[in-house]
Amino acid sequence: MKFIYTFLLCSLLVSTAKADNGYRLWLRYDHIDNATLARQYRQQLASVTYETGNSPIIQAAQKELRNALQGLLNYNPAFVNAPGKGSTLIFVKNGSKQLSPALNKLINNTGNEGYVIKTISLNNAPCLVVGAANDKGILYGTFHLLRLLQTHQSLTNINIVESPKTQVRILNHWDNLDRTVERGYAGFSIWNWHKLPGYIDPRYIDYARANASIGVNGAVINNVNANSLILTADYLRKTAALAGVFRRYGIKLYLSAKFSAPIEIGGLKTADPLDPAVKQWWQQKADEIYRYIPDFGGFLVKANSEGQPGPQNYGRTHADGANMLADVLKPHGGIVMWRAFVYDDKTPDDRAKQAYNEFKPLDGKFRSNVIIQVKNGAIDFQPREPFHPLFGAMKKTQIMPEFQITQEYLGFSTHLVYLATLFKECFDANTYSEGRGSTVAKIISSPVNNSLTGIAGVANIGTDINWCGHPFAQANWYAFGRLAWNPDQSAAAIAQDWLKMTFSNQADFVKPITSMMLSSRETTVNYMTPLGLHHIMGTHAHYGPAPWVNNLSRADWNPVYYHKADSAGIGFDRTATGSNAVAQYYPPLRDSLNKVETTPEKYLLWFHHVGWNSRLKNGETLWNELVKHYYKGAADVAGMQKTWASVKGKVDSTRYHEVEQLLAIQAGEAAWWRNACVLYFQTFSKLPLPAGYTKPDHDLQYYKDLKFHYLP
Repeated sequence: MKFIYTFLLCSLLVSTAKADNGYRLWLRYDHIDNATLARQYRQQLASVTYETGNSPIIQAAQKELRNALQGLLNYNPAFVNAPGKGSTLIFVKNGSKQLSPALNKLINNTGNEGYVIKTISLNNAPCLVVGAANDKGILYGTFHLLRLLQTHQSLTNINIVESPKTQVRILNHWDNLDRTVERGYAGFSIWNWHKLPGYIDPRYIDYARANASIGVNGAVINNVNANSLILTADYLRKTAALAGVFRRYGIKLYLSAKFSAPIEIGGLKTADPLDPAVKQWWQQKADEIYRYIPDFGGFLVKANSEGQPGPQNYGRTHADGANMLADVLKPHGGIVMWRAFVYDDKTPDDRAKQAYNEFKPLDGKFRSNVIIQVKNGAIDFQPREPFHPLFGAMKKTQIMPEFQITQEYLGFSTHLVYLATLFKECFDANTYSEGRGSTVAKIISSPVNNSLTGIAGVANIGTDINWCGHPFAQANWYAFGRLAWNPDQSAAAIAQDWLKMTFSNQADFVKPITSMMLSSRETTVNYMTPLGLHHIMGTHAHYGPAPWVNNLSRADWNPVYYHKADSAGIGFDRTATGSNAVAQYYPPLRDSLNKVETTPEKYLLWFHHVGWNSRLKNGETLWNELVKHYYKGAADVAGMQKTWASVKGKVDSTRYHEVEQLLAIQAGEAAWWRNACVLYFQTFSKLPLPAGYTKPDHDLQYYKDLKFHYLP
């Protein structure tokens, strides 16, 4: 019995060791099983020298390196103080007498956050140099070096030179002070305001580590639908505690500011940005914030949109409001990120045109420390949208794209949707604002009037043990950071790195799951909004299909506003004979989108109202092609299930079964989307399903009658 008990206990320990709840994200420093590779790494990293000083950021980098090498290689290298005497890894800030002038120059030219990782010969022995011009570069270089180890890359003959393409790389948390998260699908807010500032949850440190590892250098910690209390002294003390954690990892803290704060917490009767008393109030508030947080990043502002107050309440412009705040922040080095997601209380002829119509006339009227934050598309984070026409249009004003990492319109955290392909579709789009090659990525990484460049992502983080709800939703946080650093990177390469760091380096796991990830967003578009359809989700929570909704008080809150299905066809006419939204794009794109024949079919129904029997490029009718996309999307989720089943045993059982169950939910909801939408649009087309397609399980009324309570 003693033998049996011991055997069971050992089995339990082995099973527990293999389990992984996902908390560590991609910073898993588990032992490298390849003995030959591990031995080689130990030889190459046997002795570490830091010629960097000993700032808090450097200490964070050193701690990360020690912990990683202990986990990956089960050993602690010698940290020596005598550079060049046996060092196999040397960290250098601002150059070193040991290095060649050319290498020192290269290091010092990497900018505020860049770094060099290079193999050299030092004292007739190979040595790996991680060099940077300042502490942040050393931190980022450390994480890059660890990524090489985690993904089993060679450390021989390395020559890496990295600098970020954008300067402000920021997560926007839509977290409320009551710890609910707007459009959050991974639990409550990680900021425990009740315990702050006295208690620093270790999760805050791990959050900062994760962001630093992918180059994110800023966090807006509260909702854009802001609560003015965040600017009071009580909460500033709490935010200062968070800023202290972030600072050690090169991350600045920002706050969403409510435009009416002077009234709500300041006792003023107006928030008019041109009123001297209002400007004085904001100046005093800015000075107070910087006393608590000396490196405070600045404000994010949502104004005159969805009922939020703003300068237009007082007959002023967005520039008047943004510039007033920019002026009070400028002496401290702060910036204003002013959101361009606006629509007023009157229904326009086309909501997609509103941001352009309001901001284009203000081009060149914003201060240099104002960045206009523009959603990647003109409607609202849809599964697919053409790029926002403001990219390229604001030639005298710096703009930054805003992506949604959280899956508000993409099935929440129960659907596996890899968003790097969505981000890349926007980055790689040619605006033609300066002719060929004027991609969104090039525009946003080119400073205007000495402004800062930037990218923002709406965070998908919560208190769930694995941070993001779905294990694969972590990949979207990871991919956002990597692409914010360099929008030219490959979505496939990023997926491969994430898989190796998060799950396994086995090729027979990485290859099929990379392919699954890369196709997952197109799969989702197919079963939700194919061929340019958009915003046909359930209203309010945006859960599930509801293309039939037409009873809300405002036209552009209703899905029927966007698809405009009738007996003649389907789609929103944005051509010159319709809303003329195409006029907001530059030629030749404008001319291409104005014609059905030259519009990419993935955007067809975004720009055109097309007849049900119209023939597409492949010869199929629109109706048949729409049905084909819906059925293909649902079928491809079943394919994802088979792919995941094929890697059973190649990842830990805990996460394997979690993803398995979530894919089953996704498969059911994909079929729901397919059936509901095909049946509804069939009431207009009056056409039968093409041959070979099975009839939906229920009638249309069944899907219309579905009710859901307490959706996240």
